[in-house]
Amino acid sequence: MNWLNPPPQWQQDGDRITMTSGAKTDFWRKTYDNGIRDHGHFFWQDVAGNFVLEVKVSGAYAALYDQAGAMVRVDEQHWMKCGIELLHGVQQASVVVTRDYSDWSVIALPTPPPALWLRVKRHDVTLEVEYSTDGSTYTLMRQTHLPMGATVQAGIMACAPQGDGFVATFEGLRITSL
Repeated sequence: MNWLNPPPQWQQDGDRITMTSGAKTDFWRKTYDNGIRDHGHFFWQDVAGNFVLEVKVSGAYAALYDQAGAMVRVDEQHWMKCGIELLHGVQQASVVVTRDYSDWSVIALPTPPPALWLRVKRHDVTLEVEYSTDGSTYTLMRQTHLPMGATVQAGIMACAPQGDGFVATFEGLRITSL
C-alpha cells in the first residue's frame, strides 16, 4: 500500500492500522469557500475492476470535522470519502463525493458508536456506500456516479480540518473483487 500525504505517526499491527492525523488536513474542493484542499492522509492500493472495500473505523474525534474512513480516488478532482465525521459535537455517518466540486451528506449518529463499519462497492462507474454500527446490519448511505477508469486507488483516510489532529484506528481492511 502507498501513502498520499503520510500522517505524522502511523503503525500497522496485523490487520490493525493506527494513524495520528496532522493538524489542519482535509480533502475538499471548491464548494462553500472555493478552496481546494488535498492534504488529508490516504493509505491506498490500486484496485482494478469491481470490488468491495470493508473496514472497521474508530477514532478519538475531538474537533469540528475530525474524520476517518474509506476513500476511492481517481485523481485530485474525482474521489469519494466516507466514514465518521464530527459535526457540532455529534458523530455523523458521512459521505463526500467530488466531481471537481465536493458535495457532502451526513446521517447523525445520536449515540456515538464505539466504531463504524463501512462497506463500499464499486460497480463500473457506480459506488454504493453502506455503514453499520454493529458490524452485521448495514444501512445504505449513498449510491453515486463517479467517472472511473479500469483502476482506481482505494483505502483508508483521516483528516483534521479544524483541529490539531487525532488518533484513528482501522481494523480488518479488506478489498475483494466482485
